Amino acid sequence: MIQHLLILPVLLPLLAACACLLAPERIAIRRLIVLLANGLLAAVAAVLVWWADSGLIWNYMLGSWPAPFGIALLLDRLSALLLLTTALLANVCYVYAWARDWDKRGSHFHAFWLLQLMGLNGAFLTGDLFNLFVFFEVLLAASYGLLIHGDGELRVRWGLSYVALNLAGSALFLIAASLFYGTLGSLNLADLAQRIAAADPDSWALLRVAGMLLFVVFAFKAALLPLHLWLPGAYGAASGPVAALFAVMTKVGVYAIVRVYSLLFGVEANGLSDLLAPWLLPLTLATVLLASLMALAGRNLRRLNGALVLGSVGMLLLGVALHHTDSLAATLFYLPHSTLAVAFLYLFADWLQARRGAVGDGFAPGPRLPVHNLGGVAFLLAAMMVAGLPPFGGFLAKAWMLQSPTASGWVWGIVLLASALTLVALARAGSLLFWHLSEHETPASDEEQTAAEWVPMLALLCLLVVISFGAGPLGDYCRRAAEQLRDPAQYWHSQQQGGEGRHGA
Repeated sequence: MIQHLLILPVLLPLLAACACLLAPERIAIRRLIVLLANGLLAAVAAVLVWWADSGLIWNYMLGSWPAPFGIALLLDRLSALLLLTTALLANVCYVYAWARDWDKRGSHFHAFWLLQLMGLNGAFLTGDLFNLFVFFEVLLAASYGLLIHGDGELRVRWGLSYVALNLAGSALFLIAASLFYGTLGSLNLADLAQRIAAADPDSWALLRVAGMLLFVVFAFKAALLPLHLWLPGAYGAASGPVAALFAVMTKVGVYAIVRVYSLLFGVEANGLSDLLAPWLLPLTLATVLLASLMALAGRNLRRLNGALVLGSVGMLLLGVALHHTDSLAATLFYLPHSTLAVAFLYLFADWLQARRGAVGDGFAPGPRLPVHNLGGVAFLLAAMMVAGLPPFGGFLAKAWMLQSPTASGWVWGIVLLASALTLVALARAGSLLFWHLSEHETPASDEEQTAAEWVPMLALLCLLVVISFGAGPLGDYCRRAAEQLRDPAQYWHSQQQGGEGRHGA
């Protein structure tokens, strides 16, 4: 019976979303439904992390249809880690949205929020390429509604651009999936991996085209250079809690690249192995460097945050591009840290905009915030974490990644330069927000902080501290997850055994 837990991260938010739509027009009832769903998702995700760390790869075949015909859900250490990260982030962001009454500023916010979680969890759990497309569309449809929630010309303009670009990406995804199915007759990931390994060389050209089309789609979802231009504006236009939740949405693209290319185009894929090797490393280094320059050019905290999201994506995929167990483990360690850190900064920007009035979160002269208050201390800690200063998790992840034997001098130089530029950008932002005072303005009053707003923000900082000072156990978990990902044969055998899985390395 415990195996049925695998369907709950998808089923729970779907049922809760239906309940929100059918519930009376009372905000208290809908808030209670979302809180219960978020709490249950976090509990289920924690159990699944413990379950996945047993070394087994679990498959859940809906309707007991065998692969490759049925809908398959797959749980390993990577998917369990992302489920837990998403659940924790959703709980924190929703409490903040409640505290600031963001959920009152438009209709169906609660249903969109839950459907977004359903799409994210489904994308992390699916073991089938077509259903990955389906869950992409679910989370994207929900994100459209969340992005324009609260109205405003800026949100509508960026929302329309976001929709148009994602529709183009969805079309490419369907073309790539059709090529895989037409060539190999399957879309189940574990089954595809076996068929690619045994594919006739005459079909390699079509499979390369399909694989590269998928990479374009996933790179767009992750906002990898040069497909990044949509992200700073779209995330900057969204409300604070929505933008914070979106911090994990780019990680879906990163996850898809790690999952699909380690499984389908790994060491067992003969002439198709390491399909992305010529492209991924230069693109990730360019993304890391460009993101640091964009951070320097940012004129408000939201734009700076958008650049930090891009930089985190570049660093995450750099660990994949270095093609070593240590670098991949560092990527998995950095993934929850970077997600939670950027989410905190989006919530902080929203709080800041409400506190500074017309100046908002911009770096123009305006009411100065007292450095000694809670906001000043929190921003300092978050900036140290994002910039990668010791002893926090960002520093540990980058150091671990650069210790990989495949990290050349060029990689070291670009990563260190980008980190230094990011530190300068964050220091500039802090000095302008907390020290720069207009001649015609008086300092902002050191009014009592709203506890309901700061509890979720402090919870994010506490989670980041736990990641940093609990680096030993989490790092060991990530190393085991990386070793599991680099052995695609485990996934083949787990599929053949109908969900029982087998022990990994």
